[in-house]
Order: sequence, then C-alpha cells, then structure tokens
Amino acid sequence: FGAALGDMHLMIASARTVVIGSAISFVIALLLVQVFPLNLESAELMDRAVLRPEMIALALASGAAAALSLTTGTSSALVGVMVAVALLPPLVASGMFWGVGDVTNGVRALIVLAVNIACTVLTSQLVFVWKGIRPRTWWEKKAAARSVKINFAFWGVLLALLAVIVVFFGGAPKH
Repeated sequence: FGAALGDMHLMIASARTVVIGSAISFVIALLLVQVFPLNLESAELMDRAVLRPEMIALALASGAAAALSLTTGTSSALVGVMVAVALLPPLVASGMFWGVGDVTNGVRALIVLAVNIACTVLTSQLVFVWKGIRPRTWWEKKAAARSVKINFAFWGVLLALLAVIVVFFGGAPKH
C-alpha cells in the first residue's frame, strides 16, 4: 500500500513490522523444537519445504484478497488470515528445521516463504493499480508512479531469481 501511495515512511514501517514479526515467529519455532520433539516424518511439515503450484496460487490469491479487503473496507481480520495462510507455515517450518539442525530443509522452507512474499506483494500491487489507488496531488502521484515501477521491478526480478533457484535446487525435501 505504501508503494501504491509512494509513501516511503509507510513502506519502511511495513518492512520493519514484517521483519520483526517474522524474526519473532522464527525464533519461537526454533526454541519450541528444543522443548518438544519434532517429527521429521510428518508430511505436513515436510510439505513446507517444497514449492508446489498450489502454494503459488494461494500466495497470489492471498495478496489479492488482502489488497481487495483494504480497498473495499472489508474486515482487516481477513488480511491477517490470508497472509497467515501463505506466510506463517513455511516461516515456522523453517525455524523448526533450523532448530533441529536440518539446514537444507530450513533453507528450502525460506525459499518457499520468499516466493510467497513476492507473490503476495506483486498481486497486492496489481490490485492497488487496478483499483486506482494513488495519492491526490500531482507531486505525490509522480512519486507514487515511480515507486510502483520500482516495486514491480524489484519483486518481479526477485520472483524470477527464486524461480531459477527452485528449478535448479527444488525437488523433494531431504529427510
């Protein structure tokens, strides 16, 4: 939303919130496996280290739903639920994998998370553009247009790089 408005302060605040929330979730997952045993045979857990087309579709839908709920005044709880469905499972799985020393699957889960973040941000931005979300003044509109282009380019390139990583290093998780 900050990129759509060209609001650097909002973008920085949002990024800070995401980083802090992600770090807290990751550390909690990392610590929980020190107390509770982790079943590495769990299909549910191992699925979080594999990027599948339906996961990408979920992340794309989550970003669109979040942006639509913000632009239509729908409950903000929907935003939290949609993002939690796409982002928290691979993040927590990564923390759990790292907590038991399974770095390979921990990295794989982080790649899934990164793809989900990129998909969520890109579809959110598309919805904001489609809905005509922009600032009111000419100067702010000019800054926002530049911000949107940079945002699309950054997340698009990141998604392309992640796709290359997935193609060359993807596959079934290592048990």
